[in-house]
Amino acid sequence: MRIEYDIKLGFKDVMIRPKRSTLKSRSEVSLEREFKFLHSPLSWNGIPIMAANMDTVGTFDMAKALSEKKIFTAIHKHYSVTDWNVFASQLPENIENYIAVSTGISKQDSEKLASIFKFNSNLKFICIDVANGYSEHFAHFVKKTRTLYPDKVIIAGNVVTGEMVEELLLSGADIVKVGIGPGSVCTTRVKTGVGYPQLSAIIECADAAHGLGGQIISDGGCTIPGDIAKAFGAGADFVMLGGMLAGHTESGGEIIEKNGKPYRKFYGMSSSTAMEKHVGGVAEYRASEGKTVEVPYRGDVENTVQDILGGLRSTCTYVGAQRLKELTKRTTFIRVNEQENRVYNE
Repeated sequence: MRIEYDIKLGFKDVMIRPKRSTLKSRSEVSLEREFKFLHSPLSWNGIPIMAANMDTVGTFDMAKALSEKKIFTAIHKHYSVTDWNVFASQLPENIENYIAVSTGISKQDSEKLASIFKFNSNLKFICIDVANGYSEHFAHFVKKTRTLYPDKVIIAGNVVTGEMVEELLLSGADIVKVGIGPGSVCTTRVKTGVGYPQLSAIIECADAAHGLGGQIISDGGCTIPGDIAKAFGAGADFVMLGGMLAGHTESGGEIIEKNGKPYRKFYGMSSSTAMEKHVGGVAEYRASEGKTVEVPYRGDVENTVQDILGGLRSTCTYVGAQRLKELTKRTTFIRVNEQENRVYNE
């Protein structure tokens, strides 16, 4: 046993200090980025925000809506091969640049992935997703997937430490997903005591990834647009959102009426709800590590996206970053005990 005494920080522990700026308007800010990848020969251009691969967020409908804004969706892994074939036959132009096929690491997952690509070879992104990215089997699966799909962009996660980011990049991943426990419907930290404050995880993992020429995704913990700005400021290349994109028309999830108002179900992918839906229940050797909540219906996702992008542009104007790429270089975090005046918050 050992103890690390260095302070580790989450989004609520800091704010971004403003800097002098020559920008006259938020409209001058460009949020698009262009990335080349460590292994794949492909390149990517767009706004590096991602919808999480949860079945109440990362849906085909969400992908259609977000791709129009050049925003990415990691499609959840519970669509069938037939579902993919039907969706792919109706793809809007260029949507393949803004979607990933998600997969687990079982033999059946590998076979399903192969079937999806057999019929849809134009798809470009693979998201290999497990709750715990620290197993040797996971790294081996990443390596095997890179061998099978040398030209695809491979996303792998989740981890929270620099050495495992390096391990996955060297195993064949292009982008590593960072976050254990910060999600709004994740209970891993409560059930296991395991986790890492998200801001510090981003800082440490971005440093490791960029040293090798890879990228990271900050996955989880964002509850407001300011958190997204902090994630980018800390060095995240992409920011993945779950709860912030839940409850919309495009999100999927069961619609429930309470007191005459509509709600949509939103749940973690390790929750008992998800496991009962997809694998017949919680296995006897494990516990649920997610919760199920009812989110007030929020209409079309377009309004939420506008709010997020507007906040992010405003952050850039406060620190003088004309491009999102410049934000991390112009970010100075200050430690705080208070984020907002809540006197009128109920």
